[in-house]
Amino acid sequence: MTNQQGDSTSMTTTPATGVTMYTTTWCGYCVRLKKLMQIEGIDFAEVDIEADEKAADLVMNANGGNRTVPTLIFADGTALTNPSIDQVKAQLAAAAEA
Repeated sequence: MTNQQGDSTSMTTTPATGVTMYTTTWCGYCVRLKKLMQIEGIDFAEVDIEADEKAADLVMNANGGNRTVPTLIFADGTALTNPSIDQVKAQLAAAAEA
């Protein structure tokens, strides 16, 4: 699996959803993306990396050692960091076609 920077990763998502969003409580970009995904009807799981050290490790692995949020991990293992809603929709559409 590959993140947007092309690095190999080995991540998983919450089985009930096609995408997991890794966030923090103070992240304005996370709040905005969550609202947009809800408006678009995109189901997602949310994990606070400050409350879950393993989740923080996943985010750091996807982002070259940085705890950058929002980081989204899709069911196929692909990761996007601080994506636009259009990037999220495109990734989900690509996964649906696969």
